[in-house]
Amino acid sequence: MALSGAKKDGRQLKIYENTDELSTDLADYIAELSEASVKERGVFAIALSGGSLISLMSKLCEAPYNKTVDWAKWYIFWADERVVAKNHTDSNYRLAKDGLLSKVPVVPSHIHSINDTVSAEKAAKDYEFVIRQLVRTRIIGVSDISDCPKFDLILLGMGPDGHVASLFPCHSVLDEKEEWVTFITDSPKPPPERITFTLPVINSASNVAVVVTGGSKAEAVHLVIDDAEPDRPSLPAKLVQPTKGNLVWFLDKAAASKLDGTKFSE
Repeated sequence: MALSGAKKDGRQLKIYENTDELSTDLADYIAELSEASVKERGVFAIALSGGSLISLMSKLCEAPYNKTVDWAKWYIFWADERVVAKNHTDSNYRLAKDGLLSKVPVVPSHIHSINDTVSAEKAAKDYEFVIRQLVRTRIIGVSDISDCPKFDLILLGMGPDGHVASLFPCHSVLDEKEEWVTFITDSPKPPPERITFTLPVINSASNVAVVVTGGSKAEAVHLVIDDAEPDRPSLPAKLVQPTKGNLVWFLDKAAASKLDGTKFSE
């Protein structure tokens, strides 16, 4: 059970005593969105990130979700990926495959990973092409206020510097408005070459969840959610503001520890 679940500036905040409780509620949240999307559209288009997110999704591999979720209707993408071989330890694909996808009955052809044999620039172009094809066939929805893809759910983590996907503070890709998928070759954390969804794509999703745990992220959570230091350049996580979709932040107590006026009561 969440210790608190307030709405703040269009965001829903869910704060948990520990990561185990967060994981349970996150699995419920994803399963419910999957069911609703399959009922409405016949498919569930979900974009994952890397980091600790996959381990926090691990309860989906357990009962009841491993049997009740309609895994055959899932189409899986990555909001960002490192341009490394799929079997590399830095690969977000490998992380998701080992921690989740190999343990549930997803359809292999529904898993859309990047082309890992080309440059970052070409990988981004190729990935955008794949997404455009699937928007045409409505496997992925389309925004009714732009031509952007409308994913049913985009799951994001956040770094201590406030980055989401591979959108880092003060980086030029934060201003990208035309491309759906772009690339960087100068990531401040290794590996340097990555592809990433752009902010217009993230903000066109039906649902976005930002999942953050640990005290090392508490200051960034405070800066983003409490709008502390409004005169400094916005952290990338603060720019995640779905135009018409829903935004939920899943926080453990440590990540939420610096929020203004947080009272932990069920």
